[in-house]
Amino acid sequence: MNESAAPRKRRGSGRATIHDVARLAEVGSITVSRYFTEPGRVAAKRSARIAAAVKELGYVPNLVAGGLASSHGRVIGMVIPNISGPIFAHTIQSFSDTLSRHGYQLLLASSYFSAKQEESAVRAFLGWKPAALVVTGRFHNRATEKLLNTAGIPVVETWDYQPRRKPIQVGYSNHAVGEQAARYLYAKGYRRIAFVQNSVAGDLSAVDRSDGYAAVMREHGLEPRVYVPTAEAPFDAGKQAIEALALGRGKHAEAIIFANDNLAAGALLAGQRAGLKIPEQCAIVGFGDYAFSPLLLPSLTTIRPPGREIGEIAALRILEQLGVLPASTQDSRLNLLACELIERESA
Repeated sequence: MNESAAPRKRRGSGRATIHDVARLAEVGSITVSRYFTEPGRVAAKRSARIAAAVKELGYVPNLVAGGLASSHGRVIGMVIPNISGPIFAHTIQSFSDTLSRHGYQLLLASSYFSAKQEESAVRAFLGWKPAALVVTGRFHNRATEKLLNTAGIPVVETWDYQPRRKPIQVGYSNHAVGEQAARYLYAKGYRRIAFVQNSVAGDLSAVDRSDGYAAVMREHGLEPRVYVPTAEAPFDAGKQAIEALALGRGKHAEAIIFANDNLAAGALLAGQRAGLKIPEQCAIVGFGDYAFSPLLLPSLTTIRPPGREIGEIAALRILEQLGVLPASTQDSRLNLLACELIERESA
């Protein structure tokens, strides 16, 4: 590029335009536009020149204007129960990485297990005309169901799998996860097995896991025992559960399945402080396989959900629906994944 011929930023707003980028990169404006919207269709050498021009000029594309021109923007909304929850981190990252390779960006919102907050987030996203929308699970209020069914864009439900539902499904059966944990403990000889719910009332996926556990218990003629802690902080809720189920009066639980690894860790630590031997006196199984789970002493037996795969497959299905990628040879609406039981020292 001829540095002396480099265009100056437009007067008035002071912002460089797409035409400025095109002149500096010695390509057409349409090619620059395609670089942002369909990067795979731009030759590598031209992409390099455009990238250099964008960097030199500090150019920022007007994605809103582009979205208005094409009816939908190049952002995809995702609503998850808890942004700070480590269990969703891999899903968010792999989803975002896959989208960005094709010129789409992620817009994220948290419902914190509140159906009303989820409704507000979905309504706000649809007002911005996203290209697609991703929600977590199938538990929505009526207003959200109506919004999803009439959105007019691809909608994906993740972290749960209900093939009878209209949205694209990418996830696993929470009921089967509860069964998996209960069968594992039963096979190891445990009979007095309890399940600890999340203290967050809106975590209905954990209720599904609890139902799976209860089904296996009844299958073997055993009485299910489900405990719901009242403490809000996960570690405190876990402590509360272990005190009630393994340290209190009466028949103690021989093994406990927890709704997530945070609860399980709180219980494990509180049990140790009270002199409880784990797993000799009480085995513990979590859910999520958080980063700290193998570092606990004893290390935590848990069930690992396919978080990274959920994010990547959800993004691929959306890109196929948008025509960015060729259509999948399988039924793109149904994507059943498996969870893996990670056997460690606590059970």
